[in-house]
Amino acid sequence: MNRPVSLLIVDDHPVVRDGLSSMFANDSGFEVVGQAADGAEAVRQAVALRPDVVLMDLRMPGTDGVAAITELVRTGVPVRVLVLTTYDTDADVLPAIDAGATGYLLKDAPREELLRGVRAAAEGEAVLSPTVAARLMRRVREPEVPGNEVPSQREVEVLNLVAQGNTNREVAARLFITEATVKTHLLNVYSKLGVSDRAAAVAAAYNAGLLST
Repeated sequence: MNRPVSLLIVDDHPVVRDGLSSMFANDSGFEVVGQAADGAEAVRQAVALRPDVVLMDLRMPGTDGVAAITELVRTGVPVRVLVLTTYDTDADVLPAIDAGATGYLLKDAPREELLRGVRAAAEGEAVLSPTVAARLMRRVREPEVPGNEVPSQREVEVLNLVAQGNTNREVAARLFITEATVKTHLLNVYSKLGVSDRAAAVAAAYNAGLLST
């Protein structure tokens, strides 16, 4: 792309918008064509201005970033959306990527990483911050469980002993922990697997590949 990358900056904080605008305006490779304070305004401006890239915050009052990305995809506007946010949890990353975001960067990214990311997004390349990429790789490698949370190694150890028919007292003795700690581990397992008792937890763990037969 020989011409400057046109950019729409979306964030509900004016100071952030102004700071990003100044940063990109000082680089001849970019042209900031607009700013928006929420997702609905972002969609309107993207449709009108047709920027190469929308730099999109996620958590905003009113229409949030994921809803805006979904709407932009629906309208068919040929724009790349690069998420720029503070949050890197599964609950933030996965919906944004599923909605159609080209990339996902965090606000603590160095200036050069952000500039490279916007250029890459304009070319249609996937852009992920290292921590987000690692999170997505971990999601691929770990087994899915009903509650979308994988029990810890210690919790799996407890559940494995329960599956072998051990009582809480016997599990505690085997692992050199208290019965109260065993109960806590089991409650955590129930929550993560979306079940309410020992038998259901064991069955769900087998189905998720957490326990071997």
